[in-house]
Amino acid sequence: MEHKKIERINELARKKKTEGLTPAEVEEQAALRREYLQEFRKGMEAMLEGVVLKRPDGTLEPLSKKPKGPIQ
Repeated sequence: MEHKKIERINELARKKKTEGLTPAEVEEQAALRREYLQEFRKGMEAMLEGVVLKRPDGTLEPLSKKPKGPIQ
């Protein structure tokens, strides 16, 4: 994400605390946050794809996703 966009997110957060945001600024902040989170998740996923587990017997196994199912 561009540095200017991150600065804008921070600027809007500071303004929200001090004087409040206009409806247009609330929408802008939400859109910027969605974009930031999307890029963060994409980067985190890419990093985790490169993780390899070394088993006690010396074999290497790529990290795998847990199957989605009911939470217990």
